[in-house]
Amino acid sequence: MTLGWYPLRRVGQAVFVVWAAFTVSFVILYLLPSDPIVTMLGAGGDGTTVDPAQVTQLRQEYGFDRPVIVQYLTRLLAAVQGDLGNSMQGGKPVTESITAALPETIKLASAALLIALLLGTLIAVVAASTRSRWLRQVLLSVPPLGVAIPVFWFGLLLLQWFSFGLPLFPATGNKGLQSLVLPAIALAVPTAAVIAQVLAKSLSATWQQPFVETLRATGASRFRITTRHVIRNGAIPVVTMIAIIVGSLLAGSVVTETVFSRSGVGQLTQSAVTHQDIPMVQGVVVLSAVVFVIVNLAVDLIYPLLDPRIVTASVPAR
Repeated sequence: MTLGWYPLRRVGQAVFVVWAAFTVSFVILYLLPSDPIVTMLGAGGDGTTVDPAQVTQLRQEYGFDRPVIVQYLTRLLAAVQGDLGNSMQGGKPVTESITAALPETIKLASAALLIALLLGTLIAVVAASTRSRWLRQVLLSVPPLGVAIPVFWFGLLLLQWFSFGLPLFPATGNKGLQSLVLPAIALAVPTAAVIAQVLAKSLSATWQQPFVETLRATGASRFRITTRHVIRNGAIPVVTMIAIIVGSLLAGSVVTETVFSRSGVGQLTQSAVTHQDIPMVQGVVVLSAVVFVIVNLAVDLIYPLLDPRIVTASVPAR
């Protein structure tokens, strides 16, 4: 196998991941004990009943009357063509609903990612470059605390402090940049903590490399060595984590958008799960898988530019 097969193999793996996400979500959603049609019509434990004829009609309309394997193949073929079906709540196409909600979630996730990268990198670089042992210990003790903080709890604290206590930012809504600050911070803090943990450990290991001793012998400052040389080698694990970070931000947006009452994919997911809207839930799962594999594929294709040895090691010898 030559290095030319590396991108093709990664693309093939990406396609497999998306297919697996679609298949697993289909199986799980269709194994749920409750009836999505009955749930859609509002019947439940409060004594309400539904018209059997209406249930039968809706089963035929959504294809639930056909064998499971036929439903799967039909939905898979439609999904390949970009058709994820219609929402069981409003009857709108799933693709259209997700496309309308996606921009707000992208804004939130992008702002959170930027804050997380800046904050996490700052903590790790200062901890690696400082000569003060107590400051280093303090900085390295912050990330575990950040990882342990639940997003919803931290979001509620931010609301209490900066919306109700000090009315600096709006508590809910999607209007303006100010409404983005608190949810972005709530979503960014746990991610920044993970970045700081991984990067600090990587920088510490890189500091033990022989080339650092050579640089120190030239009289270069610790901060200069860290920012000019050590961080280039130490940042590779963080680059590897980007796809996971993006996935966690998408997952965290469900909670964050609910806490701050923001319209987006997160709130769309919460509503779809509540109403057992199978096409919508599956559409969100497929969207998350597509975003994950695109980012992961981009990172994989960047690897040859960062360190060709990674690609060479991943290609088996003939």
